[in-house]
Amino acid sequence: QVHVVESGGGLVQAGGSLRLSCAASGRAFSSYHMAWFRQAPGKERDFVAAMTWSGGRTYYNYYADSVKGRFTISRDNAENTVSLQMNSLTPEDTAVYYCAAAIERPSDPALGYKYWGQGTQVTVSS
Repeated sequence: QVHVVESGGGLVQAGGSLRLSCAASGRAFSSYHMAWFRQAPGKERDFVAAMTWSGGRTYYNYYADSVKGRFTISRDNAENTVSLQMNSLTPEDTAVYYCAAAIERPSDPALGYKYWGQGTQVTVSS
């Protein structure tokens, strides 16, 4: 069982930045595949970004088209955390952001995550 907890959400003005953090339990964190998703009111949960492990110290990053160039996913294996740096935020980024973890490598970086956090609210005002 992997426990996942997000933090760092809040209210920000359009054009601003916010950094989300996600802590995951477990001694094998460096081999976890980690991702961020978001769900806006009345919409389905969407993939945002992922960092998958490919062995050793090799990781691959993936981003949804809507956030490419604005969001950056990163991890600190010593702290068992993964972060999402969000820049140039727009009201369309308003959503509950979820962190997810997988031990088995997903066949698709946007699918197959077994462990989920409770989410953190991000609100971008215009």
